[in-house]
Amino acid sequence: MQAQDTSNPSRHRIRRAILALLALVVLFVAALMWWWDTEPPLFDPVAVTQTQMQELKRPASIGATTTATLIASVHTLLDKRGGYLSNDKLPPGVFMDDIPNWEFGSLTASRDLVRALRNDFSRSQTQSTEDKDLAEADPLLNSPNDRWLLPSSESQYGKAIGHLDGYLGRLSDSDDGNAHFYARADNLADYLQVVSARLGSLSQRLSASVGQIRIGDVDASDPASTSTVRAPGGGRLVKTPWNKIDDNFYEARGYTWTLLEQLKAFQQDFGPILRSKHADVSLEQVIRELEEAQRPLHSPMVLNGSPFGFFANHSLVMANYVSRANAAIIDLRELLKRG
Repeated sequence: MQAQDTSNPSRHRIRRAILALLALVVLFVAALMWWWDTEPPLFDPVAVTQTQMQELKRPASIGATTTATLIASVHTLLDKRGGYLSNDKLPPGVFMDDIPNWEFGSLTASRDLVRALRNDFSRSQTQSTEDKDLAEADPLLNSPNDRWLLPSSESQYGKAIGHLDGYLGRLSDSDDGNAHFYARADNLADYLQVVSARLGSLSQRLSASVGQIRIGDVDASDPASTSTVRAPGGGRLVKTPWNKIDDNFYEARGYTWTLLEQLKAFQQDFGPILRSKHADVSLEQVIRELEEAQRPLHSPMVLNGSPFGFFANHSLVMANYVSRANAAIIDLRELLKRG
């Protein structure tokens, strides 16, 4: 009996120690989640380009700002606070979804730009040869965003950065036949058409946070269409599931963050053609709308109040800025297409 009495306090101490250790682990994971759950700050494309050109010991040529901005955007994706989280399989990254969705939005914009560089900006015509580094960087950057087995997503994107560095170096060397960047109005207008389609889709998905009646067929590939019911008048009520609302919001934040950096770079590389088309003011308007879309979120969570209700609806606010930016891009494309 006496031995049994002395063993009980020992068990209690071990149990308390285990519980205390678990509590510390939970607090550490929670603190790390809070620390990592932060969107990276914007950078200055001109300053980033100057730094990269100094490292290469070469002057900045046309197209250098766009390329350097793309490189910096992918670097930010990999090197921001917490690193790349989309393919994490361990705590705390596996429990997080806001920043991974931000990463996917940012990655989408970078993928669009590298594809435009490969197919349009670096080629004088459809029959010209594509750039060897851009031909490698494009598929690497389009690797699955959640792959953790070898080759991991980070390793593929890192290789893409290496090829983009190679293109940037050859773009700025003295050999005119080595690499090219054609800052033409038609090239920019074609890319802005892709951007407009992205922004239009994001706006629709954000607006569906409170339910949206759509006339006609609903796109089955649209994540918002996973919850649809027939509405009076033959339309369909499309509403984003509650657990996808913050996903759409942060994907839009990531895409517009990277797009904003790209447009600032275009101001440098396409400056002469924009001024000749009197389109520089229109581009500035797009940039202003996207800057408003990047204002800090002063809320611990993405609120989803009714459109004119007591609580805010952050998705509708974001959709407003995205739609206004898209409208300005449509006007900008019209100016670029004029002779």
